[in-house]
Amino acid sequence: MKKQFNRMRQLANQTVGRAEKTEVLSEDLLQVEKRLDLVKQVSHSTHKKLTACLQGQQGTDVEKRSKKLPLTILAQCMVEGAAVLGDDSLLGKMLKLCGETEEKLAQELIQFEFQIERDVVEPLYVLAEVDIPNIQKQRKHLAKLVLDMDSARTRFHQSSKSSSHPSTLQPGAKSESLREEMEEAANRMEICRDQLSADMYSFVAKEIDYANYFQTLIETQAEYHRKSLEILHSILPQIKAHQEAWVEKPSFGKSLEEHLNISGREIAFPIEACVTMLLECGMQEEGLFRVAPSASKLKKLKASLDCGVLDVQEYSSDPHAIAGALKSYLRELPEPLMTTELYDEWIQASNIQDMDKRLQALMSACEKLPTDNLNNFRYLIKFLAKLSEYQDANKMTPGNMAIVLGSCCSSMMTTLSLQIVGIIEPIIQHADWFFPGDIEFNLTGSYGSPIHTNHNSNYSSMPSPDMDQSERKQQHDQSRRPLSVATDNMMLEFYKKDGYDASCVLLLPTSLTLFHFPCFSLFSSRPRLLAGI
Repeated sequence: MKKQFNRMRQLANQTVGRAEKTEVLSEDLLQVEKRLDLVKQVSHSTHKKLTACLQGQQGTDVEKRSKKLPLTILAQCMVEGAAVLGDDSLLGKMLKLCGETEEKLAQELIQFEFQIERDVVEPLYVLAEVDIPNIQKQRKHLAKLVLDMDSARTRFHQSSKSSSHPSTLQPGAKSESLREEMEEAANRMEICRDQLSADMYSFVAKEIDYANYFQTLIETQAEYHRKSLEILHSILPQIKAHQEAWVEKPSFGKSLEEHLNISGREIAFPIEACVTMLLECGMQEEGLFRVAPSASKLKKLKASLDCGVLDVQEYSSDPHAIAGALKSYLRELPEPLMTTELYDEWIQASNIQDMDKRLQALMSACEKLPTDNLNNFRYLIKFLAKLSEYQDANKMTPGNMAIVLGSCCSSMMTTLSLQIVGIIEPIIQHADWFFPGDIEFNLTGSYGSPIHTNHNSNYSSMPSPDMDQSERKQQHDQSRRPLSVATDNMMLEFYKKDGYDASCVLLLPTSLTLFHFPCFSLFSSRPRLLAGI
C-alpha cells in the first residue's frame, strides 16, 4: 500500500512538473511507438473490411461453407430450373450449362476465400489484435517500472538528505534499504526496456512481412480470377454452339444472310410462309398489299412467324394481315433486299427511255445482287407476276403493285413515283425473262404446292441483247406486249381508291420520295421524315 501511495505521489509530482521523469526509450523507439498505434488502426480497419468481403461463413469447413454461399444457391436454382424445362428447351440447356458453371465458380471462390483467410485475414488479425497490443501492453508496464524507479530514487535522495540532519537516528540502515530498492527497481526497468526495445525493433524489421500480406491478397485474387476466367472461357463455346444450333430464332429485323444460314433455308421463312398462304387464299383479294390489316392481327402474325409457329387456318381468312406481315419483314431487313450498293444503278436504269435498253440495265443490276438477295428477289418477283394474273379480281396490276410495294408516296412527287414504277413494273411484267424457268413456291411443303409457270408465253420471246436495233424493234412490235409504264392519270386514279395502305416502302429507296411521308424501302430499312412536312 505504501509503495502504491509513493508511486501515485511520484506520478502526481511528475504531472505538475515538481519531479523528474526518466525517459528510458531512445528517440527512434519513441517514433516506433507512435507508428505502432497507426499500424494497429490500419490493420484493424483493413481486417474488418476484408472480412466483410468474404461471402462464405468464416471458420466452417468446405461443405458447410458451400451450402450457404450465394453462388452455390444460384447454381442449384439454375440446375433445378433446367430439370424443369428439360433439354428440349434452349432455355433449359442454357440453365444447365450456366448452373454447372456457377457451381465450378463457387468452388473456386471457396478455395480462394480459404486461402485469403489463412494467408491474409488471420495474419492481419494477429498483427492488429495480438502483436501490437502485446508491445503496447509491455510499453505500459515499462512506464510503471520507470515510475517505480523514479519513486524509489526520490525517496532515496530524500532519505540521504535527512540522514545528514543531527537528530536522525541510525540513518545508514534506512538509506541502505532505499538504495537497494532503487537499484532493484532500476534493474527491473532495464530488463523490461530491453525486451520492449527488442520487440519494437523486431516490429520495424518485420514491416516487409506485413506488407507481403497485401501482396498475397492481390496474387491470390489474380489466381482466382484467372481460374474463373478459364472456366468461363471453356463453357462459352458450348453455350454459343447451342445458340447457333437452335433454329427457332427471330427473323424479323435480322439480316437475310444470318437468317438463311441459321435456318439452312434458301428463301426466308416469312417470305415463303406469306407468299404460299397468299397463293392459297389471297390471289383474288381486292386491294391486296394496299388495304391495311388489323394492327393486333398483324402483330400476332409477325410474332408467330418469328418463332416459327404458324396456324394457317387462322390467317387464311385474313389475306391482308399476311400481306402486311410480308411487307413488314421486307421493311425491317437491316440491309434492304435490293441493296444500297446498287441504288445508283437502279435509278440510272429507271431513267432510260428506250425500253429494251432499260430492261438490259435492270437485268445487269439484278445480276449484281448477292446470291441470297437474288434468290429471294426472284422468288418475290415470280409471286408478284403470278398475282398479276388475277388483276381483274384483285385490281393489282403490275403498275399498282410497283406503287404499293415500291414506295409510300404522296401526290406531291408523281415524277419520282414514275421512276419507282419504271423499275419495278417492267421486272414484274417480264418476270420470266428476268428469271427464266418455273419456281416451286412451297419449298417446305407446308401450305400446299403451287408451282409458277410462264403465265404469258409472249415473255419467252423477249428480244435478245445481241439483236440489232431493227430486228429488236420488229420482234418487239410483233411478239411482245408493250411495256405499260404508269402515267400520271393512272397514278391519280390509283390514289383515289379507298383503303390505300401508305405505311411502308418495300422495294425502292426513300430518296426517290423526297418530301414524302415517313416510309421504308428495300434500299433503306429505316424511316426517314424529311423537314418541311
